[in-house]
Amino acid sequence: MGVERPWLAHYPKNVPAEIDLNRYASVVSVIDEACLRFAQRPAYGNYGHVLSYAEIDRLSAQFAAYLGGTLGLAKGDRIAIMLPNILQYPIVLFGALRAGLVVVNTNPLYTARELEHQLKDSGAKAIVVLENFAGVLQGVITHTDVRHVVVTSLGEMLGTLKGALINFAVRHVRKMVPPWQLPGAVSLHQALVLGAGQARPQVALGHDDLAFLQYTGGTTGVAKGAMLSHGNMVANMLQASTWIQSVLHEGEEVIVTALPLYHIFSLTANCFTFLKTGGYAYLITNPRDMPGFVKELRQLRFTAITGVNTLFNGLLNTPGFNDLDFSHLRMTLGGGMAVQRAVAERWKQVTGCTLVEAYGLTETSPAVCINPLDLAAYNGSIGLPVPSTEVCVQDDSGTLLATGEIGELCVKGPQVMQGYWNRADETAKVMDSGGWLHTGDIARMDSNGFFYIVDRKKDMILVSGFNVYPNEVEDVMAACPGVLEVAAIGVPDDKSGEAVKLFVVRKNPALTEAEVRDYAKANLTGYKRPHIVEFRDSLPKTNVGKILRRELRASPGS
Repeated sequence: MGVERPWLAHYPKNVPAEIDLNRYASVVSVIDEACLRFAQRPAYGNYGHVLSYAEIDRLSAQFAAYLGGTLGLAKGDRIAIMLPNILQYPIVLFGALRAGLVVVNTNPLYTARELEHQLKDSGAKAIVVLENFAGVLQGVITHTDVRHVVVTSLGEMLGTLKGALINFAVRHVRKMVPPWQLPGAVSLHQALVLGAGQARPQVALGHDDLAFLQYTGGTTGVAKGAMLSHGNMVANMLQASTWIQSVLHEGEEVIVTALPLYHIFSLTANCFTFLKTGGYAYLITNPRDMPGFVKELRQLRFTAITGVNTLFNGLLNTPGFNDLDFSHLRMTLGGGMAVQRAVAERWKQVTGCTLVEAYGLTETSPAVCINPLDLAAYNGSIGLPVPSTEVCVQDDSGTLLATGEIGELCVKGPQVMQGYWNRADETAKVMDSGGWLHTGDIARMDSNGFFYIVDRKKDMILVSGFNVYPNEVEDVMAACPGVLEVAAIGVPDDKSGEAVKLFVVRKNPALTEAEVRDYAKANLTGYKRPHIVEFRDSLPKTNVGKILRRELRASPGS
């Protein structure tokens, strides 16, 4: 099924209708080219310490040699990376890709249950973890295929004095590193020393080879690994970089990177797209510390920033942000969740830069649509489809709908995943025989080819840009002692866009809200935990016993 592409007439100047996917054989080709071209440029900064492209090149080559030479890991083996935004992340990431491994990005805040599922499902043989989270790994590692562990500390790449001071504060003052024991684990420093004496492995990689298993939730509540190939990632890098080329300048950009690099938005936009253009990515390790975040921004002449609505809203409400120097800011890109008009308008008022909204999915590497960067003001749209991408609106029978009609947003393009890892049944639910990915989002297209998200077809809850699936929350909380039945829905929230509301039917009349919250804290990552808990005598159901979430959403107070 071919679709008309009215959006091409409204493309930014010099943006082509198609990309040349054959320009790079793999993500590694992009890394190698950037490290050679921009060797003396700053590549990544964190806590005031900077690594150049040449240093990233050398260190990641050493890590690749350690993985392939010392550990004997081979092309296609999976490696989990459980790190926040610190300098070690790009070193480990690029090293793993250069060794031909498949990267499994892992949220450092996962509970033991969530971590165990991801490691077992992916079959990861190795993991790199920050010491703060090593205790969680310790509790599950024997149930997984992980045989090689590399542990790093927050200060390990920040220079001898600063690194030692930060590690002392983290370990002994703030006590942020619980005790852990992982026999056989090595430090990242040890791994790099071992790799330094060996040649970097030369691995032949092509577009069809897997680069990432990027985990995302599902309607079943089970996290699934979206198989993103080197071709998928190269395509999205090229699509994004051609889109921004008229506004940003090669070798001159400073991109504020507050969203975690393990999230697909930040991974492709901040890590790879700006890498390709010789950008300097400044990593914010803890963006929740808004005063500290603003303090770091005060030292930067930043030209670009990406984020979710809650991040922008948080900055706007932090003292001192309004006084920053925004004279170099040329791009503000919002994604991961809907940008609120009030936030976008205030951002423009304070910074002078339009907050431009984009749309994507884990399954599309992620960019599908982006607004032109020269927008005079926020327009409420998710933008125009990026080059080499077809987007349409279909009804439930797969019929193409006309301009202005509302239906499911569907996508086809070289950035669309290969499918879900070891889950052909789940893949078949979202990818049809014509190659269209069915997003589950309800949308419409206007006559100029701009798309607008109307609603979501699925019951997914979007908390600060992260997907939360009610089935997973319900499955976990149903096991809470004293609970008979539970149901989870999303409710509007000023800070996070949406929040989880949990309805509970007690089995034990003495069950308290505090006990429910304590159980959630032990078993769910923070953004998945119920923000509101409501006890009920019963839950609305169909005649076959299925809980009716739509009735709960329609009930007073929801």
